[in-house]
Amino acid sequence: MGAQRGSVGFRCLLLLALFGCTRSEGVQTCEEVRKLFQWRLAGAVKGLPDSPRAGPDLQVCTSKKPTCCTRKMEERYQIAACQDLQQVLQTSTSALKQLIARNAAAFQETLETLIRQAENYTSILFCNAYRNMALEAAASVQEFFTDVGLYLFGADVNPEEFVNRFFDSLFPLVYNHLIDPGVTDSSPEYSECVRMARKDTSPFGNIPQRVRAQMGRSLLPSRTFLQALNLGIEVINTTDHLHFSKECGRALLRMQYCPYCQGLTLSQPCMGYCLNVARGCLAHVAELNPHWHAYIRSLEELSNAMHGTYDVEHVLLNFHLLVNDAVFQAHSNGHKILEQVNKICGRPVRAPTQSPRCSFDPSKEGHGMKISVRNDEETLANRRKDFINSLRLYRSFYGGLADQLCVNDLAAAAGLPCWDGEDLARSYTRHVVGNGIKAQSGNPEVKVKGSDPVINQIIDKLKHIIQLLQGRSPKPDKWELLALGSGGGVVEQVSGDCDDEDGCEGSGSGEAKRTVKITHSMPEDMNLSDVEHIHQTDGGSIRDAAGTRRVAETEPATLVLMALMALMALPVLW
Repeated sequence: MGAQRGSVGFRCLLLLALFGCTRSEGVQTCEEVRKLFQWRLAGAVKGLPDSPRAGPDLQVCTSKKPTCCTRKMEERYQIAACQDLQQVLQTSTSALKQLIARNAAAFQETLETLIRQAENYTSILFCNAYRNMALEAAASVQEFFTDVGLYLFGADVNPEEFVNRFFDSLFPLVYNHLIDPGVTDSSPEYSECVRMARKDTSPFGNIPQRVRAQMGRSLLPSRTFLQALNLGIEVINTTDHLHFSKECGRALLRMQYCPYCQGLTLSQPCMGYCLNVARGCLAHVAELNPHWHAYIRSLEELSNAMHGTYDVEHVLLNFHLLVNDAVFQAHSNGHKILEQVNKICGRPVRAPTQSPRCSFDPSKEGHGMKISVRNDEETLANRRKDFINSLRLYRSFYGGLADQLCVNDLAAAAGLPCWDGEDLARSYTRHVVGNGIKAQSGNPEVKVKGSDPVINQIIDKLKHIIQLLQGRSPKPDKWELLALGSGGGVVEQVSGDCDDEDGCEGSGSGEAKRTVKITHSMPEDMNLSDVEHIHQTDGGSIRDAAGTRRVAETEPATLVLMALMALMALPVLW
């Protein structure tokens, strides 16, 4: 809207100026200069000269010729000149600012959708396969995904802690309902002892470590990516609201409004003259350029690295499969775990009770199950790619900003008479300096002194986020991630090859890595009776989502459980 007003205002100035004089020679009246001044400053101003006169009190718009300006007009024009440059600057940065702000909001919204969907997947897992413990598990599931969201969006929470807290709270439920089941309930004290015993019994094997590693690989890069986008917006807001120096204000006044004093109401500055003034006023802003370039390059490198187990979309939408694997492993080793817990906690004092059944209704509002189908182009990775491709066009934005302002908005077109700071001329004959602070030592129009603390502060922030972005980008070949487990350090070797943890088929299968995307929610009406006969082969063995055969327990309920899990974990092929 501000840009439109500025454009309309410029056209109005031209229309008014058409009725005025375009050269200082022979100017008999200051009427049109008065009109332009009053229009620009929104209202009548007393003390404006009716005809040209000498201006010995002028500080900037000095001339040997009679002038239509006063000292008061000169002061007001200087304020207006700085406002004009700021408005043109904001217009020039608006497309870049909108690009980053729009995508930052879209990425955050997509992540919120992914979190809701992953939470629903996990809730449905418990409701369909572990109904007796589903209601008790609901609070832990909700807390876990709340912490995921808080961490992604910048809160001071620790992923290792909330992963451990989730599995700590899950173990007493698995123990009471699958390992030592019965229509009874244990005391809170005994449940707390069982919870603490998880560290010593390791009922879930290495799955908690795998979850910690995957969450670390995927959540931290996405968190850093969002932080970087927000800093990009802050950089633009900072440069949009610069406070120009007094030297810059005087130079802008001389370039834009001093010709009005001589009746040159249609004149525009010569290109070289405009470049000197703009490059002088924006010298500190130009110092942002190498850091801005590195910022965009680092964003691109991080985005390219966020795939597989580094992709938050992949990790969140497969979390429920790891939870199922953890429960299955604890159930499979139930006899051993039972003996270990009895040694640590003794036998529980039980009181008969009825375990509450699952009350999760995915059809109700608020569960986020109604998620529309997204095409391949709408996956988070492809959205990031499209954004980076657009952002790449702005890598040298701040290095050429002053030039852009002169070419697009301020300077006269080539071949036309132009204002050179003193009068109309065919061209600007003084030396034209380059961009940046060092180049300004020879600037004939603007004296640039010292450094700008505001720009220095934003440069420091850019340097910091660049370090974070580069630190979150995994190496293209192999790297190791140290995930601190309950008993010490667990080092996971990660490679670019496809493995089970990446969501691939079993080792040696030769099949490609599964690609995960936001898609339909899981069937709302799926239940145990629908899947009792699915995937049961080889006399009671069951194949899981990765195609690996697992030998089932002899109980029919376990066969049904694993068949359900196999169906839920079937990959979506794209």
